[in-house]
Amino acid sequence: MTDLTSFIAGLPKVELHVHHVGSASPRIVAELAARHEGRTPVPADPAALAEYFEFRDFGHFIEIYLSVVDLIRDEEDVRILTYEVARELARQQVRYAELTITPYSHVRRGIAAPAFCEAIEDARVRAEAELGIVLRWCFDIPGEAGLPAAEETLRIALDERPDGLISFGLGGPEVGVPRPQFKPYFDKARAAGLRSVPHAGETTGAATIWDALRELGAERIGHGISCVQDPALMAHLAERQIGMEVCPTSNVRTRAVRTIDEHPLRQMVDAGLLVTINSDDPPMFGTTLNDEYAVAARLLGRGADGLAALARNAVTASFLPAADKARRIAEIDAYAAR
Repeated sequence: MTDLTSFIAGLPKVELHVHHVGSASPRIVAELAARHEGRTPVPADPAALAEYFEFRDFGHFIEIYLSVVDLIRDEEDVRILTYEVARELARQQVRYAELTITPYSHVRRGIAAPAFCEAIEDARVRAEAELGIVLRWCFDIPGEAGLPAAEETLRIALDERPDGLISFGLGGPEVGVPRPQFKPYFDKARAAGLRSVPHAGETTGAATIWDALRELGAERIGHGISCVQDPALMAHLAERQIGMEVCPTSNVRTRAVRTIDEHPLRQMVDAGLLVTINSDDPPMFGTTLNDEYAVAARLLGRGADGLAALARNAVTASFLPAADKARRIAEIDAYAAR
């Protein structure tokens, strides 16, 4: 396992399902909490954050997540957070990441949309120049905030259209938040050239995934683990090679799956789905992308070659241009051959 851990540490990677605020390190969260002490329930002690990030269920996770969102009060907070997320990903040999960002949550807390977009773009450009990591944005609707959030997210995406923006998503709870109601917003986003990447089938059944495909034009599915409940859906996903953004530890920590050994990752891979490995909200879940590859190795019983194949899947499922995909895959092949 030591050799495999070293292999994972050096493996060039692509990360497709990682959240902006959810990637704030304990150090950054604690610093922000200290700045706003007395006005936030988030502890300013990094050691206390591990206990704070123990989630009873998915609803509790959303509650805690939003308390961390509340710590981001101005564009400098946004700029620092975004660069630090890039730094942590680059340390894990992530060459390219599509970062899920929820601008609505920040704009409604008082950060102007132009200033927010300028801050993430400043961090993106700096990270590419200094760290060698390429970042792109998925602007997602916080589903729990309903159609007003969808309207505002679409407006920000189309009016501001930061250079790094490539996709449009839907996050938050699935229970009580049906996918079809968001169809008009996804239709407009897709017409403007943005790709469709909604969450679906994490805490609800396979029908939610079908809705994401049929109503929202999903090109990738965030989580999607309930697909194993429907053989016809599994066959459809395999035939179309629709990317599945799987985040094993996240699914256990939010109680979507009872234990890691019950995770359906192996069923999905064995069925020929285009599975990618991702970290979701890594510090909140006590994980990293490297850790998730190690979890995948154990669940799948795979060694270095199998992990390199998963890394290639992420490139294939990404929205990189074809020439960049070829270059990233060649880098993975060269690394695996060594």
